[in-house]
Amino acid sequence: MHARVAATTAAAVLGTATLLSPTSAARAGDVGTTTVIAHRGASAYAPENTLASIDKAAQLGFSWVENDVQRTKDGELVVIHDDSLQRTTNVEQVFPGRAPWKVKDFTAAEIARLDAGSWYSPAYAGTRVPTLRDYMCRIEHNHEKLLLEIKNPELYPGIEQQTLKLLGNEGWLDRKHLKRLIVQSFSIDSIRTVHELRPAITTAYLGSPTPAQLHQYASFTDLINPSYGSLSNGYVAAVHSFDGPHDKPLGVFAWTVNDAATARRVAGYGVDGMITNKPDVVRAALGSD
Repeated sequence: MHARVAATTAAAVLGTATLLSPTSAARAGDVGTTTVIAHRGASAYAPENTLASIDKAAQLGFSWVENDVQRTKDGELVVIHDDSLQRTTNVEQVFPGRAPWKVKDFTAAEIARLDAGSWYSPAYAGTRVPTLRDYMCRIEHNHEKLLLEIKNPELYPGIEQQTLKLLGNEGWLDRKHLKRLIVQSFSIDSIRTVHELRPAITTAYLGSPTPAQLHQYASFTDLINPSYGSLSNGYVAAVHSFDGPHDKPLGVFAWTVNDAATARRVAGYGVDGMITNKPDVVRAALGSD
């Protein structure tokens, strides 16, 4: 949880890429070690955040998938990105009088009635919004790894504790499974809470703290996961110069990288992973196909 190369941080502040630590320099040239994470599953090829999307990721040969977790009116954890059901389900047709169709205003049984696939393609008609429990069962069946995002925690008080309890009940907090799990959020408080409750869990903050702030984040998060458009060689090197709560250099997973040219450019910054709707495109761009 300290800066190992102060000069690297200074370089990042100046926006230069001239001062790199040996670790960061090695990473910058070693694109073969970049982790590719299927964003909301292989969401370019199947409806996002569904069992079909993680099955597709597995079929394409990717072990890491990302999802979003929210909570229903009656306390069930479900996997969906938006706080509204409107974009990715037929909720307007099934429940026409209940705008704005927020996840938190519907019971799990009501959400289970919705079609979460037809918006994407008629081939996926009848696909459902999965509960987190069902989702974890499929992840286990597929031998996949999970980057789990706690979404909109300000809407769901206590969702961190509830998520961890479910993960524990499903067997995902033992030593073997912890190697296959990362919990992330845009909320600093949410990630700090997860770390305090379960220090062994690998955590990630979604965003771009300034180099001057990184020492604070390094006390409770293992990765800094920014939008790829905010990255530079200097910034990635600055992140890598800090050790996180598990005494390893902070990592960087960039999102959302969906084309070959961007993948090659972002790999050149020395990132540790890329989150993408098109994992096969990124894999091919990095020369590991």
